[in-house]
Amino acid sequence: MRIELPDLAAMYALGAKIVHELRPGDVVALSGGLGAGKTTLARAILAELGHEGEVPSPTFTIVETYDSLDPPVVHADFYRLERAAEAQEIGLDDYREGAALLAEWPDRAGGFAHEPGCLSITLEIVEQGRIAIVERGADWVGRLA
Repeated sequence: MRIELPDLAAMYALGAKIVHELRPGDVVALSGGLGAGKTTLARAILAELGHEGEVPSPTFTIVETYDSLDPPVVHADFYRLERAAEAQEIGLDDYREGAALLAEWPDRAGGFAHEPGCLSITLEIVEQGRIAIVERGADWVGRLA
């Protein structure tokens, strides 16, 4: 599925659609080049879930948790990982327990597309906006129109 995102409002609208279907255990895998909008979409999702504070990019911390949201959310940026095994070494599975995962640069953590609860979104820059290429795991079929 391809979704045109001509502006920030469209990005936030996509975030709202995702939130209305988001469950604990889900992964929203955000791919795309630098500046494609991965962190912006993650911020849109967190804002729609009711987070009112700042949403720092987890590029340096790798993982940020939002336990007070429903569902709880783990926002991770795997850009700095040198090998996929490092995701397990930092305790990613422990963070994910009972939470949804927003994963930027998911391939650097070994990818999540094999998981039935994975919603893969590749963001591409086009002219003034973005295009989201969305692939749904088995658990997302029928949830996201």
